Amino acid sequence: MYDKEFYKENINNIIPKGTSAKDSVNILKSYLNNWVRQELILHRAESNISDNSVYDEIDKQLEDYKSSLITYAYERELVRQKLDTIVTDKEIEKYYNENQDNFTLKDNIIRVLYLKLRKKDSKFDLVKSWYKSENGADRALLEKYCKQSALNYFLDDNTWLLFDDLLKEIPIKTYDKEQFLKNNRYIEIQDSTGVYLVNIKGFKIKDSLSPLSFEKDNIKSMILNKRKLELIGQMEDNTYQEALKNNDFEILIK
Repeated sequence: MYDKEFYKENINNIIPKGTSAKDSVNILKSYLNNWVRQELILHRAESNISDNSVYDEIDKQLEDYKSSLITYAYERELVRQKLDTIVTDKEIEKYYNENQDNFTLKDNIIRVLYLKLRKKDSKFDLVKSWYKSENGADRALLEKYCKQSALNYFLDDNTWLLFDDLLKEIPIKTYDKEQFLKNNRYIEIQDSTGVYLVNIKGFKIKDSLSPLSFEKDNIKSMILNKRKLELIGQMEDNTYQEALKNNDFEILIK
């Protein structure tokens, strides 16, 4: 078809190993139909484009794209080999303190522990006292109980979470999230599937300063990205200065 041929050896790259004969035929038919359609459309397009400038523009775009791919591959390898990926807590804290205007919360966040119990749990009263307690022994008892009996739980109250993520786990109904957080500490809710106990240990309202611990991973990524850009920029400058020193190029203005 228009000097285009589909070779038998290409079939091995189309049909996965272990495919039944019937499925293989169907896959091949579908692929060939799509291939023929694409080639027909390409032929029609080529037949109807008479302006050589269109082909010149396409060639230029292909050359630019090739150049971008080669440059990107080189930069990626440079970063892999040379980038210092160790970011200390001190560096993170320094970046946070110097850029606090960039760390405004877009959502409400909380530190919380919560658990879901079966209805009529024999240890319900004990669990209620444990989940409110700041005593280490009570926390150990609570953790042991949750691992053995809780339907669901989260006890890492040092980690900041999005309040909206908690609402996906706990059937809390509120039309004013900020006011709810300000007025509630211990929450007990029951539905058809169980009983929920929530202890809100801390919260921050959206539009306030985001805490450092919540932004730590984000800041690390920012620092690494800055280092990457600096490494690439330094490579570009060094390449230019070396070529300039060796008279590897000249600029002619006509």
